[in-house]
Amino acid sequence: MFTKSHKLIAPSILAADFARLADEVARVEAAGADVIHVDVMDGHFVPNLTIGPVVVEWVRKVTDLPLDVHLMITDADLYIPEFVQAGADCLTVHQEACNHLHRTLQLIREEGAKAGREVMTGVSLNPATPVETLSTILPDVDMVLIMSVNPGFGGQKFIPFCLDKVRQIRQMADAIGHTDMYLEVDGGIKANNIAEVSKAGADVFVAGSAIFGADDYGDAIGAMKSVL
Repeated sequence: MFTKSHKLIAPSILAADFARLADEVARVEAAGADVIHVDVMDGHFVPNLTIGPVVVEWVRKVTDLPLDVHLMITDADLYIPEFVQAGADCLTVHQEACNHLHRTLQLIREEGAKAGREVMTGVSLNPATPVETLSTILPDVDMVLIMSVNPGFGGQKFIPFCLDKVRQIRQMADAIGHTDMYLEVDGGIKANNIAEVSKAGADVFVAGSAIFGADDYGDAIGAMKSVL
């Protein structure tokens, strides 16, 4: 499970070298990563295809770090049991892709209970989706993921107006006493903007190319943590 003892860096394996994925995961773990972020894309909800439960299962075998699985897919309910069984510690679905979001969050908890462990519930919002769409469901969410780029591809630039969304979600959660909720940001996170995103209220930071594109993963993660 995640821990709120400090801010968390979550390298996204979307940017890793898949020919040696186990080594890549081991390298970022040794470099100080707190979470492994897994981007699942179906070519329908977003214009890209990535990985499925089998890859999550193999990543689970090579690390004890929490697996943060981001489902950028339609019909998430059909696949939630498989991802839970594969070893996901958190399953994040998109508000825009779920016809019955409350039911989907219940399903994540139920499947976790069947597997004998707690699986965190996450909900993600695309850049253009207003934060108010989560106002009624927020008490049932363990983590909100704010997309700070349009989902589908790595290496994009951070969209500045998403900072306001981070502030708004944090204020909404605090207003209802949901102070243990995680607030994650994904897209364009680098050492030169992570402090500002943290100040806005985020506590989990997804970074892909900023880490896996660096010569030294330890230096990249260390530079981020040094300003948090």
